[in-house]
Amino acid sequence: MDWLPLLSTLAGAVIGIGSTLIADRNRWKREDAKEGLRLRLDVYTQYTTTVKVLGETLRALAQREHASDDERALVLREAFRDSGMGIASERMWLTAPEPVVKASNGVFHCLRGICDGYIDGTAVSSPEDRARWEERGKAAARMRKLMREDLGVGPLTERHSPLLDDYTNPTAQ
Repeated sequence: MDWLPLLSTLAGAVIGIGSTLIADRNRWKREDAKEGLRLRLDVYTQYTTTVKVLGETLRALAQREHASDDERALVLREAFRDSGMGIASERMWLTAPEPVVKASNGVFHCLRGICDGYIDGTAVSSPEDRARWEERGKAAARMRKLMREDLGVGPLTERHSPLLDDYTNPTAQ
């Protein structure tokens, strides 16, 4: 019996199956990487949107007249809690790389400082308030820079949030 044709057929089958498995694995890796990128883009978009909306809400609530300091504190704390910031933050902690998590946590704490300042009676657009908003703007710019790097998008040449001296209303940033 001649074994050469049988061995050739068997070798061809092994090579064909091996090539298919390698190609499928490479395709799976590419698709997995794309899905991870899509997920992070979704998480980053949710987080930055929540940051922006929460900031605008806190500022608007702080400008309103309140029956008492306690009512003002209650309204501001409730707005922070109901903003979705907790969910957005947890999604960030679960999916983003460490530098982005640290930067987003810095933005979170800046917003918490703004809220606590308003609760303690800091007036909107006072020097203290302006300093807190500027700190939040710088923290958000760092965070966005890291997010863009993670997503493979080039850096921006202009700042997303202008300096407070450029505008009188930081919520318009």
